[in-house]
Amino acid sequence: MYESRRLLDEYLLFHYGAKEEVLGGADVPYPSAMTEGLGFVRRTVSHFSTQPVARGLDLGCAVGGSTFAMAEHCEEVIGLDFSHRFIEAAQALQQGKTLAYQRLDEAHLLTDLVALAPAESLRRRCRFEQGDAMNLRADLGQFDRVHAANLICRLPRPLDLLEKLPPLVKAGGELILATPCTWLAEFTPPDAWPSGDTFSWLRGQLEPHFQLVHQGYEPFVIRETARKFQWSQSLLTHWKRVSS
Repeated sequence: MYESRRLLDEYLLFHYGAKEEVLGGADVPYPSAMTEGLGFVRRTVSHFSTQPVARGLDLGCAVGGSTFAMAEHCEEVIGLDFSHRFIEAAQALQQGKTLAYQRLDEAHLLTDLVALAPAESLRRRCRFEQGDAMNLRADLGQFDRVHAANLICRLPRPLDLLEKLPPLVKAGGELILATPCTWLAEFTPPDAWPSGDTFSWLRGQLEPHFQLVHQGYEPFVIRETARKFQWSQSLLTHWKRVSS
């Protein structure tokens, strides 16, 4: 499903759309929670500390909005996603291109929009590659920051990723995981779901390699049409890698 043109357009809007492009004009009476759900890809990254570091990894980067946000405080960031179409879009933006896309309003009514390339200072710090978060290439190395937003509950074998995280994050480095905990059999077989609640499961898997810094929630909104939106709330956990 993540190779479809419609999903690509929805995610370009989700990552790069302005408030009025996502929600409409000021005359549209949307509840305040809709506004609070905007800017999710930057809000999750904002939980990292702000001191400059060398390397960052954005797993499940989609079309790259969070990767570019990480580059504000990382000298190098790798954005990785399973979708070829998402990565091609992120690579085009990294090369300084603008991307035309369409917002579905209703029925056959479409609005033409453009995703603008980020500043060159951010683009030159980023690179994007297609890959599988459960089968990461062996030569990735270690990172000061690893970010994975709305990914865990879309993997067929989420434990495969969690087991790979301790070697990926340097001692003293940071990990941010965000998930709406929408475990669905179409993505993850039920026998791979957490046996209890997702937070307890994450804590059990990540300790003692990581210390929990913060647990909270971040809302997000994805527009499907002018009157149909996905409003969800992700469980966000921020971890610090401890020495083995």
